[in-house]
Amino acid sequence: MTIAMSFSRWRRAASLCAVGALAALFGLSGPADSAEATRYPLTLQNCGVPIRFDQAPKRAVSIGQSSTEILLSLGLADRIVGAAVWVGPVLKPFEAANSKIKRLADNDPSFEAVVGQAPDLVTAQFEWHVGANGSVGKREQFAGLGVPTYLSPSDCVEKDNSGSGDGVRARMFTMDLVYQEIRELAQIFDVNDRGEALVAQLRQREAAAVAAVAGKAKDVPVLFWFSSKDVKGDAFVAGRNGAPAYILSTLGARNVIATNEEWPLIGWEGIAAANPAVIVIATMDRRRYAADDPAVKRAFLTSDPVASKLEAVRQNRIVLMDAQSMNPTIRTIDGIEALAAGIASFGMTR
Repeated sequence: MTIAMSFSRWRRAASLCAVGALAALFGLSGPADSAEATRYPLTLQNCGVPIRFDQAPKRAVSIGQSSTEILLSLGLADRIVGAAVWVGPVLKPFEAANSKIKRLADNDPSFEAVVGQAPDLVTAQFEWHVGANGSVGKREQFAGLGVPTYLSPSDCVEKDNSGSGDGVRARMFTMDLVYQEIRELAQIFDVNDRGEALVAQLRQREAAAVAAVAGKAKDVPVLFWFSSKDVKGDAFVAGRNGAPAYILSTLGARNVIATNEEWPLIGWEGIAAANPAVIVIATMDRRRYAADDPAVKRAFLTSDPVASKLEAVRQNRIVLMDAQSMNPTIRTIDGIEALAAGIASFGMTR
């Protein structure tokens, strides 16, 4: 059995296990007294902006797949009147519910398309969509129409998004920021029990993954390649403080990229100098950039005169990982499990 076949079978098995866990979870039953009901009016500080709710939102628009999947995970499909920005298929337990939600755009929706749904809440995964220079709109624009906006804490807490790239983090992302988002959205919608149940389940999975592999991949040098605007050009690779860095920290492996930028563009000559022992490539349905397709990434790695000389390529130490696992999302824990299995299949654990 080849490594590729073995890893593929592991991914299918892991996916089925995850789906089973999610399907059991998303009934989201819990002790009646485990969380208090939300008291309105509710005011929260979100990424430096106060947002107020006089009642639970009834018409939410979600911009960003992670935001949408969190709302779906909280059992709020009937409150979502529009969604946009999709990297790949929705989590399997939500396929039926998501098929009934209006897709405003695969990528960035227009401001008009969002407000045309008459939302009483707009959630956003990334500040570049809804922020000071938002491609969809500014928070002030929505506020002027009486629509509160909620941004993922993962994209603003100790992170500077004022530049032209994907932002710079002052400290490493942790799953606590995702758990904060889950709890705050649950509070906004008055489904606090569901929020606590979801956080508990995700924490259990994270703890199990860490306990199984933590420290066994000590100092293995790893590169995360998300995509490239030009297949033969510079690559969007993971900096040292984003979700991939968190994945590496749980396993004891190390990132070959030292910048604080979230997804810096790095040339392959620079990557070759770092010589990663493992390369993780993102898989996605999105086709915004030339190297979004994982098959294109693989073909480049084996044919490019520089990349083909890398240890990871020569030894076929390539791990496929869902792109959403490389972003700060509820899928980041899937990323921990995927990289651990990949490293183990290469015989690199101690």
